Amino acid sequence: MNTLAIIGAQWGDEGKGKITDLLGQKADIVVRFQGGNNAGHTIIFGDKKIILHQIPSGILHDNCISVIAHGVVFEPEAFLKELEDVKKHIDVTPERLKISLNATVITTYHKLLDAIREGKTSNKIGTTGKGIGPAYEDKVARRAIKIKDLFDKEILTKKLSIALEEKSYLFEHFYKTEFPTIEQEVERLYSLGQEIFKYVCDTFNYLDTAQRDGKKVLFEGAQGVLLDIDYGSYPYVTSSSTGAAGIMTGAGLSNGACGEKLGIVKAYTTRVGEGPMPTEIAEEIGDQIQKIGHEFGATTGRRRRCGWIDLPILKYSVKCSSLTSIALTKLDVLSGLSELKVCYAYEIDGKEYDCAYPGLDLAKAKPLYKSLKPFNDTFADENTYSAELEDYIKMIEEGIGVKVGIVAFGPERSQIHFRQNYFQ
Repeated sequence: MNTLAIIGAQWGDEGKGKITDLLGQKADIVVRFQGGNNAGHTIIFGDKKIILHQIPSGILHDNCISVIAHGVVFEPEAFLKELEDVKKHIDVTPERLKISLNATVITTYHKLLDAIREGKTSNKIGTTGKGIGPAYEDKVARRAIKIKDLFDKEILTKKLSIALEEKSYLFEHFYKTEFPTIEQEVERLYSLGQEIFKYVCDTFNYLDTAQRDGKKVLFEGAQGVLLDIDYGSYPYVTSSSTGAAGIMTGAGLSNGACGEKLGIVKAYTTRVGEGPMPTEIAEEIGDQIQKIGHEFGATTGRRRRCGWIDLPILKYSVKCSSLTSIALTKLDVLSGLSELKVCYAYEIDGKEYDCAYPGLDLAKAKPLYKSLKPFNDTFADENTYSAELEDYIKMIEEGIGVKVGIVAFGPERSQIHFRQNYFQ
């Protein structure tokens, strides 16, 4: 069991950062394999709260090497600010932090284009405005700037000229907005490149060698399966492969398979931005969950929509990412509520569905609920839960077909209980 993946099994914000941080104590390497600084992983480190956006969550452990792999879209300026914050708490050297020379760079043009599209067009999908989508567009269109391009002004000028051919027309004639010249962007990116140069390497080769040497490698995903570009609730998705398949394309697996895939599941359901959410609670208890759970996005600060746990969604996530177990987080938020419900199926056009396959129109889904007796656990004893909480966990396990391997009930490392072992 030398490879373990941490996958968000909902619409993101499930608590992946703290689980990755905890399991990072057992890992030799933590790898971020997709996404960009649109993600926000909150970790409690001593008496400090640290929010990581691009740097892997294993960075806070001296024993662990953190890798930003080639599947990530990389924002160098934001990275350096984040690194500066991390260095206030722990020493970070090039031996402990590595960035792929083949990762795609987010430019000023990407961020500008993203913000304009979300703010001025009718096609709003709830992006963070960080330039993630436009950067992935350039990657797929074969005109992206790679990190290795930042170290040569001539190459950088040539590639930016190609990338700006279409964008300049959009900025000037369609969006009618100002934008930096190529010369300005070249100087900015080249300067940033000099600052990150010492961290850059061939991470594919590094990870391939490490896995063949038997190193314990933890793969950290951003967002969640339901925001996956292929498996998510399209078009209200991100622009990368957030599920387990993204590990192969975004980092690489030396034997073609990941030993364990741990899905992170919030004990209820949340979603930021646009798109259907069948179990969203319109009643007062939804606001109560939102307030108790402090449900605001770590990156955007936007209020998260809250709803009861959605087993059809989770069953789908288990199937499309081949999850082998789940971590159930933020159970403390539900403890003491006056009611407790579980969505076990949907009714759509008079038919019942227990799995949210992508062909279903979730906007038309009527959630079918089972009411359970609420639990009032304090989680003082790691091995003892109330019968009501055990019933809740059992219903989830039976509904999705995998076991709950971790129970979390707060932000602290001590507020996480293991029901099975990882990295044995």
